[in-house]
Amino acid sequence: MNKIMTSSFWVILGVFCCFPLALFAAEAVTNTHQPLNLTASAVGIASIVIFLLAYSLVMVEEFTHLRKSKPVVLAAGIIWMMIGLVYAQQGMSELAEHAVRHNLLEYAELMLFLLVAMTYINAMDEREVFNALRSWLIKKGFTFRQLFWMTGFLAFFISPVADNLTTALLMCAVVLAVGGKNTRFVSIACINIVVAANAGGAFSPFGDITTLMVWQKGVIDFFGFFALFVPSLVNFLVPAVIMHFAIPDASPTANSEMVSMKRGAKRIIILFLLTIVTAVSFHNFLGLPPVIGMLTGLSYLQIFGFFLKKTTKLAIAETSLQHEGKIGDVVAFDVFAPVARAEWDTLFFFYGVVLCVGGLGFLGYLTMVSEVMYTQWGATMANIAVGVLSAIVDNIPVMFAILTMNPAMSEGQWLLVTLTAGVGGSLLSIGSAAGVALMGQARGQYTFFSHLKWMPVIAAGYIASIAVHMWLNQSLF
Repeated sequence: MNKIMTSSFWVILGVFCCFPLALFAAEAVTNTHQPLNLTASAVGIASIVIFLLAYSLVMVEEFTHLRKSKPVVLAAGIIWMMIGLVYAQQGMSELAEHAVRHNLLEYAELMLFLLVAMTYINAMDEREVFNALRSWLIKKGFTFRQLFWMTGFLAFFISPVADNLTTALLMCAVVLAVGGKNTRFVSIACINIVVAANAGGAFSPFGDITTLMVWQKGVIDFFGFFALFVPSLVNFLVPAVIMHFAIPDASPTANSEMVSMKRGAKRIIILFLLTIVTAVSFHNFLGLPPVIGMLTGLSYLQIFGFFLKKTTKLAIAETSLQHEGKIGDVVAFDVFAPVARAEWDTLFFFYGVVLCVGGLGFLGYLTMVSEVMYTQWGATMANIAVGVLSAIVDNIPVMFAILTMNPAMSEGQWLLVTLTAGVGGSLLSIGSAAGVALMGQARGQYTFFSHLKWMPVIAAGYIASIAVHMWLNQSLF
């Protein structure tokens, strides 16, 4: 840990040493009302180095035990500090301010959406929903392999309705409840859930943020996305079939204990489903951001929590008369307790990633990369590369850069880049919101390196899905 702190000190010192060079580079730039291209400047190069150093620390989190949010939040602050200094020297501070506020708004939508989803999941956990589900699954005699396929298919078919992030969190909670300390099962099942959730979100307009962006841009109509159903299914099935044989051919430890859900558990499940419907409806019918629907859904839980609190004494009295010995199932509910239990390290990690990548985009790197790809490589190779890139860099700014460039492509090519941007993040655990969230939820069992071991298998599914799309939808090219 002392070595890490020392390294961080030298990184910060090096950045401040770069300031004079940055000022010199800034003086040579003409003052315009357009963002400056700083890709060849000291600030640009320093930003790339800082981002790579921060992400390197994220990748080795399980060895250093340094929370992944810490290096990326620091990197985000340093990158934007350098950008702000350059733009202040050029008298263009308002451009930098507008850009960082735009990135902050993107993060706020993602953070609040995720916070509501985590709150509901924690509330269901507090009400013993997942322990009761685990007990039921064990009594049904499902093996680990059957559970592997059940959670995978549920993730694939729920994510087009809900988003892939919420779906992955929900399925992971089930896996943790059933798998317990069986690290091998939990690890592989989480990989399967990430792949399935990302694949399921790729063929739905509101299954992933990138598909939402493409839909809102008007490039592909609502029903056009469903041409990706079969390729997305192939993307999920190819690695799942191979990973199936690595799942322990055994059943969870038998447990005769009957776990009962606490009072209000079923109604909280219904409220969670209603929250998802509200979020989808707000966006689909009203054109509002899905996060507004999610926050509205949080109010459902808050009001219901107030109802549970006010009726606790009455419920205890009724339970003691009707079901002697089960008074423990009637427990007061505090809605802010699940909020406090949210994975705040993950939420701050998203802040760092969004601001870091947003800063690199503002410096001109994302546009530069997109221009090189579509001008020199061609649409097909570029769109395939987008998927690989999205496994390293967040797919949202990558897709935003492509939509901003608006290259002349057929509908088949636009569907291809939608597919690759959606499922390419499955190649690495840090490549998608679902993977990052599950690393926090299944800490110590599902890690960056446990996912990395299965990357060749996931890559086989990635290649197969592209081939199926180009064959099945060849009339759209």
